[in-house]
Amino acid sequence: MDFARIVERGLGQDHDILPRVDQAKQSGGFQDTHAPFEHLSARDRVNQLTNRIVRDRNFRKNVLRAYGERCAITGLRLINGGGRAEAEAAHIRPVEHNGPDIVSNGLALSGTAHWMFDRGLVGLAEDLTILVSRQSNDMDAVKGLINGSGKLCVPERPANRPRPEFLTWHRENCFKH
Repeated sequence: MDFARIVERGLGQDHDILPRVDQAKQSGGFQDTHAPFEHLSARDRVNQLTNRIVRDRNFRKNVLRAYGERCAITGLRLINGGGRAEAEAAHIRPVEHNGPDIVSNGLALSGTAHWMFDRGLVGLAEDLTILVSRQSNDMDAVKGLINGSGKLCVPERPANRPRPEFLTWHRENCFKH
């Protein structure tokens, strides 16, 4: 409605610009209120049955506890205002590829580090050196996120550290060399 008035006013006059807002209001040109709302019909709903792998509810808790709620790549330990750790529990070998919900298949990662790990932009060497993919579009920024040692921050307890077979699977199937 307003568009039609703008076109009508603009094409019907010799001026090469639209009138100022205050001039338009004085002449009754622009409408400041909403047009009447037309109620839309209800959206269709689809009933569906899904099939997904059941995950262990304790995986997150156990992984974060093992890593001291600290991101294993950045080294940051961020706790939100509600007292909840911002680190996430990431699978090294994902559940959808038959990765188990055990601490040695998990890493505590910040949201950004988790995203990069899942997409193969960062990976881990056998000695737990953090690898950065050549396909990263901002290599310096990614390297800047990595903790100063350049190696994964690992749990104290050796049994909770990443198992070599899961790291190998990630390097061979996810990491973009």
